[in-house]
This record gives sequence, C-alpha cells and structure tokens, in this order.
Amino acid sequence: MSKKKKTILRVTPDNWLDPHDFKSEFPRPESPLEVDIGSGKGRFLVARSGKFPNVNYLGIERQLGRINSSGRRCERAGRDNVRVLRMEGYYAINYLMPEKHVATYYFFFPDPWPKDRHHDNRLFNPAFMDALHRTLEDAGQLHVATDHLPYFHEIHALLKNDPRFEEIEAFVPDASETTDFELIFAHKEIGRCSFRKVS
Repeated sequence: MSKKKKTILRVTPDNWLDPHDFKSEFPRPESPLEVDIGSGKGRFLVARSGKFPNVNYLGIERQLGRINSSGRRCERAGRDNVRVLRMEGYYAINYLMPEKHVATYYFFFPDPWPKDRHHDNRLFNPAFMDALHRTLEDAGQLHVATDHLPYFHEIHALLKNDPRFEEIEAFVPDASETTDFELIFAHKEIGRCSFRKVS
C-alpha cells in the first residue's frame, strides 16, 4: 500500500521545542498571519484565504487525514497564502508560536471534552490565556464558536475576566466560510464571541 503524498503546503519545523518563524514559510512573510486552530478539512481556510489573498493563513490540526485533506483542498485552489501544520493546538501556540506573531486566531468548535473527568484536556485554561496574550500582536483578535454551550460560557468567562482582552462584536463567517462542524451542528444553538488584545 502506497503512502499518501504529503501536501506541499505542510510546515515541518526543524525544531519542535522552540518557537518557529511561521511567517517565513510564505511567499509574502510581511503579510499578517491568521491562524485557524482545529482547521479540520479546510473549508474555512480555502474560503477565507481566497477572499483575503494579502493575508497569510496557517491551519493547525492534529489529525493526519484532516490536515492532508485541507492541504490538498488549498493546493487545488491555488492558495499560496495558506500553510498547514499537523500539531495539537495547545502545544503549537504554547511552544512553537513566537511572541507577537499572530494577527488573528480562529477557534471553531474546539473539542469540549464533555465528561467531567476529561475537562483538564480542554484547550482553554488560565495557562493557555497567557500563551494567547504572548503570541498575539498588539490589538490582535481571537474568535470563538462552539455548539457546546457550557464550554462556550467557560471560554467567554475566562476572556471576559481577563483585563488583557476586551470584547468586540462576535465574528460570524459567511456561508462559504462555514466549517464542516458548523454544518453538522446547524440545528443547534451556537455560542460565538470575539476579543481583542489590549495594547
């Protein structure tokens, strides 16, 4: 059985322990970098990057099948402003993302780990807030959406009670940018919030 060909858009840092200059992976490294955490099969990435060709987009996803799918999807669409990284989101932001490197983070439908004994596995916690603040540019933004309302309220409270961030109007993707998860959960109420890093 032959192995699937790795997408040419895949980023593979030489060092997995220290910050990596992700902007250097793009043809236009001077452009702002926006990061889609848990990018799935790339529906949002391919649509958003096509609308804003002067912005660089990094999709981070831990599942191999999904990262290959999103990479090929963006390759077929000719998106030279997209790169993908196979990595768990917490590790990527906490250890690999340089200081003040990211203009915008997108967190769409993060794993809620609904069982009480698994809550420690959730992405958002006080330590993660420190990593977000460190890696966002001044006035950088983050957007959250999830159908799991208890987790949404937990995330919103963390951000709302952190004086390093201020709430702004919630980001709502247009129809072309709707993620596969949002299509699946379209019948459910979706919690959304957006925040800006206070300079």
